[in-house]
Amino acid sequence: MVQDQEREDSHQLSGSPSLFVRWVHGFPKQNVQFVNNETICYPSGNYVIFINLETKEKTVLQCVSGIVGIVATNIPYEVVAFSDRRLKPLIYIYDFPGMTRRTKLKGNVLLDYTLLTFSHCGTYLASYSSLPEYELALWNWESHIILCKKSQLGVDVSQMTFNPMNWHQLCLSSSSAVTVWTIERSNQKHYLRPKSVKLPAEDGSILDETDIIFSHSLLKDPIYGPVFPLSAIAGLVGEEAETFRPKDDLCPLLHPTMHCWTPTSDLYVGCEEGHLLMINGDTLKVTVLNKTEEPPPLGRRNIISPITLAYQKEGVLASGIDGFVYSFLIKDSSYKVQDFIEVEEPVEHLVFSPNYRMLLIQTEKGSTYIYTFGEEPTFEKVLASYDANFQAMEFITPGNSHFMTLTSSGDVGVWLLENGSPVSSISLNTPSTVLACSPSSHSAAVGTVGGSVHFLNVADVKSPREVHKAFLSKASVQDVIYDQRGIYLLAGTSEGYIFVINAKPSSSFQILGYTEVGKGFLQISTVSVLETDIVEVMVLIPLPETERSRLEIFTLPTILPQVAASFADERGKLRDEFIHKYLYEIEHALSSAVLDFQSQRIFGFCSHVPYICSYLLPETEHTGVCILKPLQKVKSRHYGHGKLYLSSHGLWLLTVAKGGILYIRDAYTLETFAQCRSHSYQGQGIQSLKVSMDGQDILVNGRNDGTLVCLKWKRFGGVLATDSLHHYLKLSTSLSNTMDEENACMHTIKRDSLDLGSDHEKTQLNIDSSQEELVSAQDMKEISWIEAKSQEAIKKEVNQFSKKRKEIKKGIKALAKTVQSMMEENETVDYIAKLEQQEFSLDLEELERLHDESEEEVAKIRKDAEMDNLAKRYLAELIKEECWNSMAVKGRALKCFRLPYMVENFPMKERTAKELKELEKVLQQKKIETECLKLRMEIVEAQSAVSLGKKHHEEDDEEEEEENVTAKDTNLPNYLLGSLSTDFGVDTSFLSSQLELHSREEKINQITLLKDIIYKVKTVFNNEFNAAYKQKEFEIARVRERNVRIQEIILDLELEETVWQPEFEECEKPERTLVVEDSEITVSKHVKPWKKAKDELITAQRIEQWFTFQDSDMRHRALMDMMGGVLEVKKEDILRMVIPQPAFMTKPDAVWSEEERKQFKDYEKKVKELNEERDKYRKSLEAELKKLQNSIQESTQAFDEHLKRLFERRVKAEMVVNQEELKITNLSFSLLLDEELSSRELCLNNYLARKQEEKIQTSEASRNAKEDLDMYKEHYDNLLAEDKVLDRSFKKEFSEIPVHQVDLLYKLFKRRPKIHKQKTPQDTANIVPFGERPGSDKLNRDAFAQLMKAMDELDNINNMPEGLDVSVWEHFCVTRRVKVENEQKVKQKAAGLMEMVAFLRKRIEEDEKVQQSIEKVFRELILLQEEKVEFQLNLTIQILLKQGQVELENFQLILEYSDAILINKSIIEDLNSVVRTQGQKKVTSMMESKDVHKGIFQIEWEHKKMEMEMEDLNQKAWDIQMLFFSRDRQKFLNEPHYETLIGIQIGIMEQTIAVLDKTHKKNVENCKKLLKKLERFSNRKDVANYTLSCNLRDELVAVSERRDICNAIGSKLTCEKIAKEQYENMMQQQKLTNISKQQAEQISILQAEVERLRMRTFPALVQM
Repeated sequence: MVQDQEREDSHQLSGSPSLFVRWVHGFPKQNVQFVNNETICYPSGNYVIFINLETKEKTVLQCVSGIVGIVATNIPYEVVAFSDRRLKPLIYIYDFPGMTRRTKLKGNVLLDYTLLTFSHCGTYLASYSSLPEYELALWNWESHIILCKKSQLGVDVSQMTFNPMNWHQLCLSSSSAVTVWTIERSNQKHYLRPKSVKLPAEDGSILDETDIIFSHSLLKDPIYGPVFPLSAIAGLVGEEAETFRPKDDLCPLLHPTMHCWTPTSDLYVGCEEGHLLMINGDTLKVTVLNKTEEPPPLGRRNIISPITLAYQKEGVLASGIDGFVYSFLIKDSSYKVQDFIEVEEPVEHLVFSPNYRMLLIQTEKGSTYIYTFGEEPTFEKVLASYDANFQAMEFITPGNSHFMTLTSSGDVGVWLLENGSPVSSISLNTPSTVLACSPSSHSAAVGTVGGSVHFLNVADVKSPREVHKAFLSKASVQDVIYDQRGIYLLAGTSEGYIFVINAKPSSSFQILGYTEVGKGFLQISTVSVLETDIVEVMVLIPLPETERSRLEIFTLPTILPQVAASFADERGKLRDEFIHKYLYEIEHALSSAVLDFQSQRIFGFCSHVPYICSYLLPETEHTGVCILKPLQKVKSRHYGHGKLYLSSHGLWLLTVAKGGILYIRDAYTLETFAQCRSHSYQGQGIQSLKVSMDGQDILVNGRNDGTLVCLKWKRFGGVLATDSLHHYLKLSTSLSNTMDEENACMHTIKRDSLDLGSDHEKTQLNIDSSQEELVSAQDMKEISWIEAKSQEAIKKEVNQFSKKRKEIKKGIKALAKTVQSMMEENETVDYIAKLEQQEFSLDLEELERLHDESEEEVAKIRKDAEMDNLAKRYLAELIKEECWNSMAVKGRALKCFRLPYMVENFPMKERTAKELKELEKVLQQKKIETECLKLRMEIVEAQSAVSLGKKHHEEDDEEEEEENVTAKDTNLPNYLLGSLSTDFGVDTSFLSSQLELHSREEKINQITLLKDIIYKVKTVFNNEFNAAYKQKEFEIARVRERNVRIQEIILDLELEETVWQPEFEECEKPERTLVVEDSEITVSKHVKPWKKAKDELITAQRIEQWFTFQDSDMRHRALMDMMGGVLEVKKEDILRMVIPQPAFMTKPDAVWSEEERKQFKDYEKKVKELNEERDKYRKSLEAELKKLQNSIQESTQAFDEHLKRLFERRVKAEMVVNQEELKITNLSFSLLLDEELSSRELCLNNYLARKQEEKIQTSEASRNAKEDLDMYKEHYDNLLAEDKVLDRSFKKEFSEIPVHQVDLLYKLFKRRPKIHKQKTPQDTANIVPFGERPGSDKLNRDAFAQLMKAMDELDNINNMPEGLDVSVWEHFCVTRRVKVENEQKVKQKAAGLMEMVAFLRKRIEEDEKVQQSIEKVFRELILLQEEKVEFQLNLTIQILLKQGQVELENFQLILEYSDAILINKSIIEDLNSVVRTQGQKKVTSMMESKDVHKGIFQIEWEHKKMEMEMEDLNQKAWDIQMLFFSRDRQKFLNEPHYETLIGIQIGIMEQTIAVLDKTHKKNVENCKKLLKKLERFSNRKDVANYTLSCNLRDELVAVSERRDICNAIGSKLTCEKIAKEQYENMMQQQKLTNISKQQAEQISILQAEVERLRMRTFPALVQM
């Protein structure tokens, strides 16, 4: 972008007009810094602004590549460094006050630099970049090179400072860490070494951090094994294991906000929590300073949290968010707080001037104050800042002396155009949006967010005041614009209303009306030419749905204020037919559009394409929407949305956009004739632009950079200047009278007359009783103009229909009385019949609204209930699936009938395929191991059977069979098995002994088998439980069956006993819990009306059918009437039988007849017989009842006993399960411990590998440092020796002069000039805390230059001794100067040597430290290996012990059982019997072996003899194999007719020899002939050589003469050079030829050796 700008600038002609920056006004968004004792600077936008504190003069430095990034100053060198914000940013360094660029630094940073800082001594600059590099770099800015750099990814830094007393230290701090970087130098190499500061906790306590890697080396638990670090428990093995801490162990640390250095190289750090820390610069030890005295108890200053610090003598100055600056007086480890100064706003930055006479205080909003120390301290504001950037600016008419600005908070400022200095300001105390100044008066209009337009009187620029306020509407004002002649003010709101206001103060800024356009309009453009009596207005509205733009153009006549009532309707809207509104559409989106002054063309800035187009307006009138086509199109050379502006005379088209470049074009040709880059795309470019009325000045406001730039023309003349000046003079002349009148009128307007802008709005409306219902209490508040107009229209309508309203009102009152009586009646009725209060509302719309609200509420409640039910059903399904459906065996219980026992089964899930596969694999492996063990035992037994007798063999077989049978019964005894699982018939033969579980795989297999045992135990018990459950079901069914008979007997006997009926409870049948029975529902079921009617109809039909059936069944009725419904009398009915009494028994006995008396006797007899039958039957029923009850009791008691035994079985099964689970837990713990051991070992190995790599690096670094030191020391020794040689050779050089003069000169030779150091003034020394800082390269160079200057004075001829020759004196001065320069070099070399020695010492210390760490890791690994071996050998076993008491014979208790073994007593007894038996067997076998030993010796002797013979035979076989076996020998052995073959070969060889002999003779004869020829040729050559030797002698004489001539001349012949080069080439070629011959010979020798070795090893036979 910079290159494009330079290219564009180069294209402009030297005589063409151009723009330059006149001044820049911006507010500091970064820290303000001192350049020297009198000047401060800060960045703003594309500029760095310098302010002289004495003269208040501003100087601007522009960044040519865009917005300025971070800024840093170097006070000793008086240079300023800043970075830009482009991709791959650069760092620029400029001189001050010359403003010349010293250098440009280019690094590898991709995005941005965040921090820059200079060292206080030396040419060092530190930079820190943001993501992605996060790179800290150290520059030598004079030589523009990076000395060293280092990245720390993801670390943001907020502050970076050099140690003022030592440039080798650099502190970087952020909100979470403080790091001190040490810069180490070895000769010309620089290195960065970081060291982090361990911050205290939030409460100020110092954390005691132990070493994570080696913190648990000595800890050991005697039961659970070694205790490892948490990183090993977590399984971390990489670098994260070194810093891992659990979340519970982490505590929040202090959060640093600012730091500062002290003269003792210590650091003061302020924290958010209010603590002040002191950090030792060498050891980085942190000390929390204690506050000795609390500040006064003010409400807002109860806590002091330092945000910024500035060091001073005896303490620091600190500030917080309370707007106060405090002085911390520090002594030892405590400090005292004192108030220093109060500032209006929270202080963000404090910095002292270089001479510590001034303190710069910068607030959070950007205001800057200077506090000057002295006898009478002064406190003045240097920069006044607002809450936000400039929203708008405008020239005050006529635009050549002052201008105005507006911020979003409503602050209006008046500034001087000449230098941008503030003149005055006024605050409207309301959020504001736009600003405009009237061309016809000294008034200004400010649009606000609340919808008001404030009018200001700026005739007196030193005291502007508000004179009027027009409240247009409640929508925010988006734009206000005056026409060119200042007739009208157009104000556009966000609702799409354009208000037309009379711009003249004499009319009290009357609102003439409004017109409605689309919402979100972009721009308003006006054309008001002097020659016309109309004002044309154009509004640009976007159409995002169609990606088009719409233009609305309407005309306002100048006589509108006189006829405003006829142009607008009752609500104040201007009629479209009167203002001639026309609609146009553009087929593409525009971001800006303006109307030219001839009203013939429209200029538009395209949004989506980089073009500026002009559109021709049609001359004929039209209706509807007219589509405009582009007439002219040129490239805009902008990017993003831009904006167009026309100059005051309409001949210049100014374009701005996000790129930050201003282009000025000819309005007719659209060609660019001037451009200027005032802002950049990083700050979102230019927000607004204003051109003065005479065109001489241009104000440009940035969007996000907070910078206001004033541009001025350079080389401005010709037609451009003439046109602009002519229009300015013409317009000023025409408006001068009007301006004087309006200004005079505006002075008469008082602030108290603020109103809504019209007469009818100033008076309060008289509202009668009939209007009180339509006007609310809010009407008494301030209402907008558009609302007032609406109310006025309503008032007219009310007056027009007042009679009709009175009639309606009477009817409403009557209706209200009726409703009131109904409500009183409603209060007396019951609660159920009572209506709600809202149901008496007669407002149907309100009732409908309430009904809709209730429906919505019901729907919402119903939806919430449905969602809640759905969530509960989903949760229930999850629980059911997890706890019921997934169970292969459902959990249930069994209860006894009589006893309080309850037995539960084991709920079990189905084993997965993976578990079954793993179990099958383990079982298969165990079977294979068992078979292998069995085979090995058989092999051992077979080998032992050979040596034993038959008898013993049979006995051993019998014993082994018995042992195998025993082993089959149980593989391990119960006490060693550790559980009672064998009692449930579970096979434990595949389990490994607990004493043999050493490997990880064995433990995992054991866990799998134990899980299988648990599953089998549970399965066995569940089978028994299921049998008991079925038995209970059978018992319940049998009891139910017997209860039927018992119930009949009880009914027959008419007993009051209850029948005991057992039932299953919920715990016994848990599936019933998942089913909801009808009896459980307590509320009635909701039945729909149609279903209820259907059920009633069906019930009525069934009843009718039953009656019909009863009427038709005559047989059944007869049976019921005659015999009670049965055909015969059952035995059970005897108890209910009654013999009917005769009818005569109602009469007295005296009147009975004989017949009646006989019937009575028969009746008594029958009654007696019936009673006897009843007694017999009753007794039989009672006996049967007792029998049934006893049977039920016996069966239930038997089941209870069985269930009691099952309960005991359940307890034992649970015991077995717990035992097996305990073993699984122990094994799992051992596996976990094994994993921790492995993780710990791997972590230590990785740590060791990293340390070894670090050791390689440190060793390499120390070795390189030592080599560099040796080389540097050698150079130093040489330089020192040269210095000594100069000293020693002094008298030799002046040996020609007298001795006394030599001695005098030697004294002068040793003499050095005295350099007077510049003393610091006493008052400055008392103020400046850092005093004299260590020397830098610049100081050394200055001191050397001063020394040389002093040497010039010593070299003056006036200091020459008398009688000394001038030439000798000059030679002496040169020698002495060389000696002085050499001494300076020696001093510099000595300083560098000391640095390199210190550097080497640090590298050696680092190397030794790494070596110690490696040795420590090795020791830790050895301890870990020992612990691992001990862990694998020391097993945790589970043993079953029998409870009881053992009586000790001797009362001697042993308290230490570390080497004891726990075994059973029976094992010892069995073992003793076995020992006795085996002892007898051993005695017998020893007797037998005694007899056998004699034969063994003989057999051994024979065996040795055979071994020796075997060795001899093997040696012979080896010798045979090693014999040379050539091809001829092979052929002799393989060829059957070897002799014939040899004969044939001999014949062939004889023939070959004959032919070779004949050929040899011919060759000899030819050689003799050739020899004779060569002898003759040699004789001829001898003669020729003699002739040549004679000639050579003559030539040599000539050559020697020529050589003498050449030597005398001093030149060398070219031919001789060529000859010498040819000779050297020949010698080199001959040398290469000899080397190639030697190599060829060596190759031939090696080939022969290879062939020999190959033949030697042929054939390759293996030793047998």
